[in-house]
Amino acid sequence: MQRVSDNFKNKNLDYLLDEAYDEALQDARFKEFVCKLKIKREVLKKYTSLLEESFTEYHNCQNCPGLAACQNKITGYAKLPRLSGDTLEFSYKPCKYKKKFDKEEKLHSNTTLFNVPKDIKEASIKKIYKTDKNRYKTILWLTEFIKKYKKDVHQKGLYLCGNFGCGKTYLIAAIFNELGKDGVKSAIVFWPEFLNSLKSSFNSEVKSEFKNKYNFVKKVPLLLIDDLGAEAVTPWSRDEVLCPLLQYRMDEKLPTFFTSNLDLKALENHLAITSKGDEIVKAGRIISRIKQLTEYQEMISKNLRE
Repeated sequence: MQRVSDNFKNKNLDYLLDEAYDEALQDARFKEFVCKLKIKREVLKKYTSLLEESFTEYHNCQNCPGLAACQNKITGYAKLPRLSGDTLEFSYKPCKYKKKFDKEEKLHSNTTLFNVPKDIKEASIKKIYKTDKNRYKTILWLTEFIKKYKKDVHQKGLYLCGNFGCGKTYLIAAIFNELGKDGVKSAIVFWPEFLNSLKSSFNSEVKSEFKNKYNFVKKVPLLLIDDLGAEAVTPWSRDEVLCPLLQYRMDEKLPTFFTSNLDLKALENHLAITSKGDEIVKAGRIISRIKQLTEYQEMISKNLRE
């Protein structure tokens, strides 16, 4: 049997809840917020303080220009209510900027960069510089590559040579990012620095670092070897790193791309000269594999870095 004192306490508590809720409703924007919930007053009034907190975060989101300006307790999230039976539950929901950020991060997670500038990570088909007609042939080729790759049609990669700063790397990174939307894994490797990092990891106590790094690049579905020909050639880098890598990708029919300031003849001459002298036969083996792996294009265009 309920005691009179308990009944009085319950009535007093109910009065206090009503009073606090009515006071909060004096704010027209808060009133509009809770009305949109379409939940009975008897439920809402039990959560006035939490609803006010939720409203503040919701209101912050309405006027927020981006994640950097987020005023909520957890950046990119708003604490919002939902009815669960006879009670309200509050959970953190991501805002539109957070969703976009997460989507882009997921996209970019499919493209692994080795010593490549940050702007390459953001490369996009929509942002490709199209004013120069000298770029049309390459852009068309890359667009066709995307279409065929999505249809699971086997294709060669591209050996793209051209002048400094004409956007060779950006173009190929853009198609990698586009295919990344479908979960395709790729890697972009700035070749001179990659060789240095391989050499450093090989000399370190953790030999597995070298193996893991090398095997990843060797086996990744799409690979861009960027700025081939800018490295200092050694028998090790040419015959023990580059040659087996290309042979594996050729055997496994893995699309491989190259950018270089050198045409194939100039690249062959570059690869032939080491501390051991002129080794044209060994350089020719590399060129032969590149020809098996790629189609060749030259793109002379405006220096976009100026």
